[in-house]
Amino acid sequence: MPSLKAIRKRISSVRSTQKITRAMKMVAGAKLNKAQQRITELRPYAVKVQEVLWEITRDAAAAPAGEAPAAEGIGADGHAAALTGGEKLTHPLLVSRPERRVLLLVLTSDRGLCGAFNTNINKRAEREWASRVEAGQEVQLAIIGRKGRDYFARRNAPILEYIPGVWDKLGLETAQAVGAKLLAPLNKNEVDAIYLVYNEFKSAISQTVVVERLLPAGGPAQEPGEGGDHGAQGGRTSDFLYEPDRGALLERLVPMYVDISILRALYESMASELGAKLTAMDAANKNAKEMIDTLTLAYNKARQAAITKELMEIIGGSEALKE
Repeated sequence: MPSLKAIRKRISSVRSTQKITRAMKMVAGAKLNKAQQRITELRPYAVKVQEVLWEITRDAAAAPAGEAPAAEGIGADGHAAALTGGEKLTHPLLVSRPERRVLLLVLTSDRGLCGAFNTNINKRAEREWASRVEAGQEVQLAIIGRKGRDYFARRNAPILEYIPGVWDKLGLETAQAVGAKLLAPLNKNEVDAIYLVYNEFKSAISQTVVVERLLPAGGPAQEPGEGGDHGAQGGRTSDFLYEPDRGALLERLVPMYVDISILRALYESMASELGAKLTAMDAANKNAKEMIDTLTLAYNKARQAAITKELMEIIGGSEALKE
């Protein structure tokens, strides 16, 4: 049995750890409220932007075959732009092509102590990478977060871009900077498609890993055999009136879609990390309390045994003196 001094030292150490986990839980809880409100406000807007873009591209795809195609160009901000000569649209970021070269943007955190948050996202991205390589595709990775960078660097993954400092200043400007770096290889025809791999926030105790196609934009990329309402409505076109025209609208809408989609993924990932950290620190705090209770019980038993032994020695010595 450990000595009383050793047990007291362990109790003191666990109590110090408990103070740290309790403080981290409080900080994560305070930040989570703000992050949850932020993603709750942004999510409907991001979904609506995607729906509007999809409706416009479906209408353009259903336009009469005799209409003139659009000319393609790259805007001064680095985003591709559509310059139309008619109603039939051809936008560089909307054109679907065979996915031979794919870029995966993996969103992880810079720090740990958030349970299985980073492990789940890294393993899901690794499975996606392996499955696409087996299918004959060339895969490159763009990574946000030190945990993802370290994980894939140890596995000699084809990391095209590591984007540091994203979580330190999270906002629309950061999302635009990330989007510009992602669009560069797509505009140079170095990749055919870009996918986001991130944790979608459900609640503080539930986060879901999502693999979502970012570009080419347009209809949702579904897994083989996956059904949905979108497929059932594939033949329908909306009766929209455009002013000045679809091309001018897409010239603004497509860059907005890219930036908002990336910003939403960043907000989802941040809220998921804080939720995972809150849950992990709450569990650690409870475990520390249970450990303190167990060590205190062991300390009391050891102390009682030591007192009993001393009393027996005193009584034994007293009886020896009587003889």
